[in-house]
Amino acid sequence: MLLKIYLKELKDCFRDRRTLLLTVFLPVIMMTGLTFFYEKMISDGEGENYKLAVNESFDQQVANAFNGVKNIELVRDADPEKVLQEGDVQAALILDANFSSKIENGEKATVTIIGDSFSQKSSNLNSIVRNILAIYEKKIISERLQANGMKPAVMEPFTIEEKEVSNQNPNASLLAMLIPMILAIAIGVGAGPAASDLFAGEKEKKTMEALLMTPVKRSTLLLSKWLTIATVGSITGIITLVVVAFEINLLTENLKKAISLGDKAVLIVIIAVLVSIVYAMFTASLLMVTSILGKTIKESQSYSTPVMMLAVFPAMILAGIGVNELSFQHFAIPIMNLFSLLKELVFGIVNYDHIVVTIASNLISMIVFFIVGRILFLKDKWVMN
Repeated sequence: MLLKIYLKELKDCFRDRRTLLLTVFLPVIMMTGLTFFYEKMISDGEGENYKLAVNESFDQQVANAFNGVKNIELVRDADPEKVLQEGDVQAALILDANFSSKIENGEKATVTIIGDSFSQKSSNLNSIVRNILAIYEKKIISERLQANGMKPAVMEPFTIEEKEVSNQNPNASLLAMLIPMILAIAIGVGAGPAASDLFAGEKEKKTMEALLMTPVKRSTLLLSKWLTIATVGSITGIITLVVVAFEINLLTENLKKAISLGDKAVLIVIIAVLVSIVYAMFTASLLMVTSILGKTIKESQSYSTPVMMLAVFPAMILAGIGVNELSFQHFAIPIMNLFSLLKELVFGIVNYDHIVVTIASNLISMIVFFIVGRILFLKDKWVMN
């Protein structure tokens, strides 16, 4: 009987085109957009072409410093700042009058870079221009020191070398935040409509009374509906995970370079799928309670929206925590442990203690919320509208 009810509820969920759109296609589309957004964000302007506005009498020696940069076009104009304001260029570079003369005479000259910090392209161009001018400045200092019979090393008594503890790509931390957020949102968005329809929807359509009159135990009905919500959430999460993995591998460059799983790739994928299913079960219990509390689908969705928004906070908390700084509490707190464990997996770390703690924590929380839902479902006050 449990299997028949479960299959019937599952078939009803995927029969409705609107529900199918919300539970499967919408999360995939949303996460695809997020994937390409992050790919664009970490590209650092690689392959972009820029236009830099300069004075009509722009110093030729400074202009020569830009000759080796093929993606920057110098646009000469009487008023570079005006050209920038009109949006024809991404930044403007203004030199002092008699710039070369001041440099030759050892006088202090001023260089003004005008940009728009709200524009990604303008910020990228400003960074490139500063680097070019820094190199040009070192060249001038070196020439002055040599002219005075001094070695350039006098101005650079020591060099600073930076070394990372991890040999992973720096963009891996961004990916470690992106994948759990994608997964948590996808499971929540996918399971939400099914949860609202199976309990609050039944009450709103006045079919719950007829359902309870059938010779089926309430516990069996509750378990079958919970299994349906968990299945829909799991399917949505796994599909989204697979689609995003293929997109990162085939359609991106920077995000693809950030992943280096080596020989552990298959094991990490299996663990990620397992954790996704367990998290979907936890989410199903939570959404089941919110749906039982709601008298209508709209009211149920109002209760479930804050639940899905909880996925934002772990991303903010863990953004500044290194993978080697994660401790027991990060894996013991539901929702946060999804982000913590997947962060380790993205960095190629498989810690079985952390995996067990994460799964156990989600299962315990799932059982607690399921018991609460069962208590509510056994009372007519919460199942009759």
